[in-house]
Amino acid sequence: MSEIPSELRYTKSHEWVRSMEDGHLEIGISDHAQEMLGDMVYVELPEVGATVNTGDDCAVVESVKAASDVYAPISGEIVEVNSMLSEAPETINSDPYGEGWLFRLQPVDDNEVDELLDAEGYSEVVEAEN
Repeated sequence: MSEIPSELRYTKSHEWVRSMEDGHLEIGISDHAQEMLGDMVYVELPEVGATVNTGDDCAVVESVKAASDVYAPISGEIVEVNSMLSEAPETINSDPYGEGWLFRLQPVDDNEVDELLDAEGYSEVVEAEN
């Protein structure tokens, strides 16, 4: 069973969102997603300063099995990317909720986070796929 931390919010497309103290949101892909994709070999991150809308494809993670788009869970401006992943994309496999984060954004509307799935709702999505 995949790890699904209760303090995070999730999308049906397997992104997770962590609210940070500075008001930014940290985004990555879930443990379930990295398990399904397999060993990561490449990550294409968004440009810092880019504006994204909810549902926009804004990053790509590529594994030995497949390439997969990563979608913006909410609208905002990209303020930071995890450039370490360029050299070590496998970090997503070993620590998807920690060092394997993809990007951080400044949300346009903080309330959009409340519309995302909680851990229980995301668990139901994962179970329905299995």
